[in-house]
Amino acid sequence: MNRSITKPTILPGFMELLPAEQIAFNQMLDTIRFNFERYGFIPLDTPTIEKAEVLLAKGGGETEKQIYRFTKGDNDLALRFDLTVPLARYVAQHFQELTFPFRRYHIGKVFRGERNQKGRFREFYQCDIDIIGWNKLSLINDAEIPAIIYSTFKRLGFESFTIRINNRKLLNGFFDSLGIQNNSGVLRVIDKLDKIGLAAVRQELEESGITGAALEALLKFIGIKGANAEILAVLQEYPIDNAEFQEGLRELSEVVWYIKCFDVPEANVAIDLTIARGLDYYTGTVYETILNDHPGLGSVCSGGRYDNLAGFYTKQQLPGVGISIGLTRLFYQIQAAEIIKFNNAATLTQVLVIPMGVGIEEAIKVANRLRESGIIAESYFEEAKLEKKISYAHKLGIPYVVFIGEDELKKGLLSLKTMATGEQSALNIEEIIEKINHNLR
Repeated sequence: MNRSITKPTILPGFMELLPAEQIAFNQMLDTIRFNFERYGFIPLDTPTIEKAEVLLAKGGGETEKQIYRFTKGDNDLALRFDLTVPLARYVAQHFQELTFPFRRYHIGKVFRGERNQKGRFREFYQCDIDIIGWNKLSLINDAEIPAIIYSTFKRLGFESFTIRINNRKLLNGFFDSLGIQNNSGVLRVIDKLDKIGLAAVRQELEESGITGAALEALLKFIGIKGANAEILAVLQEYPIDNAEFQEGLRELSEVVWYIKCFDVPEANVAIDLTIARGLDYYTGTVYETILNDHPGLGSVCSGGRYDNLAGFYTKQQLPGVGISIGLTRLFYQIQAAEIIKFNNAATLTQVLVIPMGVGIEEAIKVANRLRESGIIAESYFEEAKLEKKISYAHKLGIPYVVFIGEDELKKGLLSLKTMATGEQSALNIEEIIEKINHNLR
């Protein structure tokens, strides 16, 4: 009886990596986690599946179209589409048990039923940090966020990047001074400037009803360029008697000043009046980070300040500020663009132990001793020719092989082979440990 074979495939929009790629991905993830923890952020992991009514408390819009929603028994369930809404629910639910300011990081998968296209994923990792206050949250936190972005991307190996910063109050106050009513709609159009260009932005603004002097004033405003001090000086002289505009300008000036206190080079931070962040819940400082040599990748880290994180779940006033790195998309993009060269090793193993005419127990003893010294080691237990065993180490990119032969063992020695050079030498186990640890530093 013939058994049918199912073709092994995965759904489009879901990333699955080969071993060498997965190791590189995990190294990026671990670097981000390490840096978040350096700044005192606490790990948090919320359920992948939440009640649909909780995730959709705000209701409607693109979120409801993209969410993965299903029923199980009487339960209306959904997969989380970001890490911010679960954070809001978590803080509201555990408010009495938390200490504020609450600094949390969360690295986990989220799910969105987006249209399948290159570089866009339906299942992907986000790496978020947020600082949540109770009733109030110092503006200094808005300045610490760029310091964390800077430190994280430097540790990831990026050299040339810019953290672009703006303030939504500044924009809202300016729009109000022009008599523009649909602030949210205008923000979404402006936020697309890098993607669709100035001409297309002009056209969309005209179609939304902004024309004449108001349109020209708006385009002139978002076109202000220069060093941070120069932009702030221009804004100080802007003839706008609007309380929200003035508050946004004060906040932006203060945040830029504090960023200098965190020793973030000005070359990596730039005021950009086109940065709007289309999401409605941002109320103050907003950020987007771009790789200078690869602007086509768009923002690789974004976020901002929000006045009331958990307003749909509690009457407590919980302002916050945070950012998110879309790690899956970032990894895919930098891999495709060959921005960072990853180690091509398909294993974490540093030493392969191969017994040669001796008992397996000797190989186990040697491998255990190597692990005790902090070296990642595995033993080759399969019956095979020597060429196949060496080929195994070569294909996986294992840098060292230790041979255990009967004659060497009698002398208390082992044979260490350096795969990159082919050099082979007889050493005792402690000499091997010292040499490998020295070379792998």
